[in-house]
Amino acid sequence: MARIVQKYGGTSVGSVELISKVADRVARLFHAGNQVAVVLSAMGSETDELVAMAHEAAAEPDPREYDVLLAAGEQKSIALLAMALMDRGVPARSYLGPQVSIQTEARHGTARILNVQCGQLEADLKKGCVPVVAGFQGVDDRGNITTLGRGGSDTTAVALAVALDAAECQILSDVDGVFTTDPRMVPNAQLMRRVTFEEILEMASLGSRVLQIRAVEFAGKHNLPLRVLPAHADGEGTLITYEEPDMEAPLVSGIAFNRDEAEITLMNVPDRPGIAHRILAPIAEHDVEVDMIVLNAPKDGRVDFSFTVHRSNYDRACELASQATDGLDGVAVIGNSQVVKISVVGVGMRSHAGIATRMFEALAGEGINVRMVATSEIKISVLVDERYLELGVRTLHEAFRLDVTRQ
Repeated sequence: MARIVQKYGGTSVGSVELISKVADRVARLFHAGNQVAVVLSAMGSETDELVAMAHEAAAEPDPREYDVLLAAGEQKSIALLAMALMDRGVPARSYLGPQVSIQTEARHGTARILNVQCGQLEADLKKGCVPVVAGFQGVDDRGNITTLGRGGSDTTAVALAVALDAAECQILSDVDGVFTTDPRMVPNAQLMRRVTFEEILEMASLGSRVLQIRAVEFAGKHNLPLRVLPAHADGEGTLITYEEPDMEAPLVSGIAFNRDEAEITLMNVPDRPGIAHRILAPIAEHDVEVDMIVLNAPKDGRVDFSFTVHRSNYDRACELASQATDGLDGVAVIGNSQVVKISVVGVGMRSHAGIATRMFEALAGEGINVRMVATSEIKISVLVDERYLELGVRTLHEAFRLDVTRQ
């Protein structure tokens, strides 16, 4: 017997028919002798519909009432699943976030979990009842409903699994697991049977949307095994855990990419101490996130200073950069919002040389020019023109032999 927390995403519970299929799956796990707790998202596009209603009702919805409204989506799905389980002879009981209680910061829209009270859930599991918990929501110290932000149901599931000392937290959705890259772009992308917390965090931060970053960080901090599984099909999925020292890590595990990039370059900036701070400080003060930064070699006392931001911040960042360098003779601000970031990720990069060489050689062979480079211990990212995105991903996927079937 194992104690397992399962989380089902919105597309997996998008209709009563799909909820019935989830009930069948949970019932099988329960009847096999396992203790099972389930976390659900709202049904299908329910949250998007509630968001639209809020903005029809008010130009700027009150944050507290906005959270009260959005939390209603999960109430429907958990009640329906509890009914379906009981109809199959499985004792079940639904819980909203405040009923558990999932205690959060007093912040609406992006609250972080502080504590989980699992006394009632423990009692349910021990007496053979399946608790069905609303994801994405909690309660602050004043009793106000709070929400955790998009993808927050993943974090709810991980927090419950940690509090319940579960053997595994399973994230079930409409994907078979974590792939070496997006299979919609590269049809021969391979399912990864095992991946480390470090790798999945890098891939998530670089554009992969399989799991919420906060959920992976939480699981990694508590050494909780995560498994990504298909909700309505059989399969072992992908296990996310710590690297095992006796296993040979793959050189590169996956190729991640992000379309949400824009490049800004300040040309002929004076080469003197404090110039980078002068440029970036006002950008940071306006909550514009800067990613890649490149400062070229000085020539005649001048340098070119380049950085990237999210595309939604592109115009504002250009304006702020121009204001920051106003009064500096000869400085020109140019930009390009038609760029993307492609990254190779793998813990095996720690102990192998030549990854960058192979990467640049493969891209050059296809005539793809690299505009910027950023590295960490287990990743190399390059900025390229957007028109080369698919070609670049396919080229690197082949160059690092990720199209070979994995065991």
